[in-house]
Amino acid sequence: MRVILPAGTTETALIDGISAAGAAPELMEHTPSADVEILVYGEPTAAPVTPVSPNGCPTPAAVTRAVREVVGFDLAVVDAGLARSTAAPTIDLDARPGADIREETAVPDATSVFDRAFGYGSGLPDDEIVIGETVPGGTTTALGVLTALGEPIGVSSSLPTNPIERKRRVVDEGLAASDLEAGACEGDPLAAIEAVGDPVQPTVLGIAAGAIESGTDVTLAGGTQMVAVAALLRHAGIDAPLSIATTSFVAAEQGDSLGAACDRLDCDLVVTDPGFDERDHVAMARYCAGEAKEGVAMGGALSLVPDGRMAAVRDRFETVCARLGIEAADGDEESAAATGDSDDTATEADRGS
Repeated sequence: MRVILPAGTTETALIDGISAAGAAPELMEHTPSADVEILVYGEPTAAPVTPVSPNGCPTPAAVTRAVREVVGFDLAVVDAGLARSTAAPTIDLDARPGADIREETAVPDATSVFDRAFGYGSGLPDDEIVIGETVPGGTTTALGVLTALGEPIGVSSSLPTNPIERKRRVVDEGLAASDLEAGACEGDPLAAIEAVGDPVQPTVLGIAAGAIESGTDVTLAGGTQMVAVAALLRHAGIDAPLSIATTSFVAAEQGDSLGAACDRLDCDLVVTDPGFDERDHVAMARYCAGEAKEGVAMGGALSLVPDGRMAAVRDRFETVCARLGIEAADGDEESAAATGDSDDTATEADRGS
């Protein structure tokens, strides 16, 4: 099984109240680069920050890495507009970081990125692939394209309380800046991305479309960000079978709306519970409290775990957390620190729904 992880950035993440409180912009833009290093090497190597919240909730990359260490899977990282370089090997599609969606154009190179991603996806030798993402601000841009397409679907958040009204205001401002109304991009997914999306979206869209055309089965690993990609695929006229694999944390937050969205888009939905409530560990407790929820292909990776092996994943997740400097039980004051001073840690409130 090959997991493909496009990683990119958008200035939308810098909008006040959209990304995690207290995360400095100069640190936040390192988050995707650190995520892919954790997934490839088990810990950040060149990135100067470990994405861990002050409450001790690590990036979902730690969960995906734990799964990879237990069950193994091939990995390809795609540079989908990284603002900072990464030590991890990447496939370069010449994508640029995205602009704030409140500007007239958020992703000016959406079409060319899609074309290159389509070529990459159509050339994959795999029978099936799992595609994830890491992009700060990604649920806000997901709401942007869903609104531009006219899809009545909401989005999740990695915050315990979803700032959905703030996201809607930002999207409304973005559509106005692009001289668009809700639903104006129906049937034109690249126009939606160009106006109010992020560079990871045309990357995932292109890889998925190319892979589907070549006969590869595609699973989109994520929550409502991947629902947005599914909508983009359907508006592109692609009606092939499609699966979305996410976590129980997203499903619990979304309730019936997640299944309804997948039904609307004719997608199979796979929800996996990692059983974090069975352990007394600060990181697992923060996930159970509603932080993070999804991202960095976490839901897709968990769906690959065979029956009877989830306990091993939880064990390995604790090992990965210790590697990242998180090993205290829930409630231990020392657990807030990640690497070095806790002021140097960063998380991202819109990573993956």
